[in-house]
Amino acid sequence: MLEYAAYALVLFSLGMYVVLDGYDLGVGILSLAAKPERRREYGEIVATAWDANESWLILVGVVLWAGLPGAYAVVLPGAYLPLIVMLVSIILRGLGLEMHSAAGRYRRGWALLFGGASLSATVCQGLVLGAVLTGPQQRDGAFHGGAFDWFSLYGVLCALGLVVVYLLAGAAWLQDKTEGWSPSGVRRTGRSLLLATVIMALVLGLMLRSADPQQFHLGQPVRAVLFWLAVGVAAVAGAVAWHGFGRSPDWRPFAAVATMTASGLLGLAAVSLPVVVPPGLTVHQAASPHSSQLFLVLGVGLCMPFVLAYNIHAWRSFRGKYSDPVESPVPPLPARGRALPAVPASTGGPRTIARRVLLTVLGILATGLSQDVFGGVSDLIGPIGVTVLGCSALAAWIVGDRRDGRAGYFDADTGAETTS
Repeated sequence: MLEYAAYALVLFSLGMYVVLDGYDLGVGILSLAAKPERRREYGEIVATAWDANESWLILVGVVLWAGLPGAYAVVLPGAYLPLIVMLVSIILRGLGLEMHSAAGRYRRGWALLFGGASLSATVCQGLVLGAVLTGPQQRDGAFHGGAFDWFSLYGVLCALGLVVVYLLAGAAWLQDKTEGWSPSGVRRTGRSLLLATVIMALVLGLMLRSADPQQFHLGQPVRAVLFWLAVGVAAVAGAVAWHGFGRSPDWRPFAAVATMTASGLLGLAAVSLPVVVPPGLTVHQAASPHSSQLFLVLGVGLCMPFVLAYNIHAWRSFRGKYSDPVESPVPPLPARGRALPAVPASTGGPRTIARRVLLTVLGILATGLSQDVFGGVSDLIGPIGVTVLGCSALAAWIVGDRRDGRAGYFDADTGAETTS
């Protein structure tokens, strides 16, 4: 049963990534067609929580690698090129976002980099989805195809469909966070994208049976009920989004689009389970040993509440409409020849350095022992001991940093310099 828990973690993390990072990728794509004065606003809206949104993609990779290594071994080489381009695009996207916010010059170039990298990352994700759904060539649990097998007509359509879905999520998010769009403009853009999403969903759904080599079993009652329930929920959410674009409350379209996206992912899982990689690699075949599954479920399961807490904190901190920050005037420079005020430099000293080295060693020790403990080797220390050791090291680190912060050890050293 642990392999299904790992599969559930993959599905949950993937759904969270598509829902959360999907809207800021969509905002980035929409910024390509926005007026120059709006591009900075779009970037600042995305910057509030995009780091936490992308954390879910890391969790997807970790759970696949440790929990379902059979699927990881087939999907990674089968879609290696689009995955690499996607990662490079995500890096360039972050660079463009940060530099566009901070740079004094060439802001248009950084904004275009942010938007172009968002589009590139989305297209690559769609190509990877198409490569997985069309079934990578496998032999004895390993990929046995060519470097460009990921490229197909169905993969291109998946990329186009994902771009439309992300644009829809981005438009819904902008209605909730901005005041620049008129209600008629929001309604026209949102409904057009919603209609395009429905069309692409129908096209991809009808072509899936011929593109996917696995045999679907919708004749089974439980599977059919789950699938059509997901379709019904998506249809109701689509109707709510259609009615909500351009009307209050502004958060309603995004909530409806997120529900549509999650329902589509659950519907796809309902028709394919227990197959994780077509045509026939099942959850049980792709799963790692029981000890690794236990370690993974406990480790990642304990990390997810912290990532969710960060997401919730970011949403609460930046709730409401975006408004341009009021820039405070730059203070005048001191008179020529006058010294800048000196701030005494302070350091933690040898005791602080020794304490941090010790805590780092304890943390590495806890990490190293944990794999042996959950792997069945617990001669020196048990699961409770590993947990106590790790939590004690973390608590000591936090307490020490708070004490050093009150003592001023983290204050910047500006020094006393004179201008000449």
